[in-house]
Amino acid sequence: MRLRVDRDRCIGSSNCVVVMPDVFDQDEAEGLVQLLDDSGAGHDEDALHDVAYACPAQAIEVVEGG
Repeated sequence: MRLRVDRDRCIGSSNCVVVMPDVFDQDEAEGLVQLLDDSGAGHDEDALHDVAYACPAQAIEVVEGG
């Protein structure tokens, strides 16, 4: 499993950072999502799917098998 973020879609709500600060961060300049760990390894898969689903801008994607 891999993670992808689309910074063009991100609105800086920070929901992902609050829930999984070891995977997501926000840049200081624009407040947009930064992916700290795109592998998803060692993280709860259900939680990763929940974070992606909860993103109000749908800027997070969980890619299975890659």
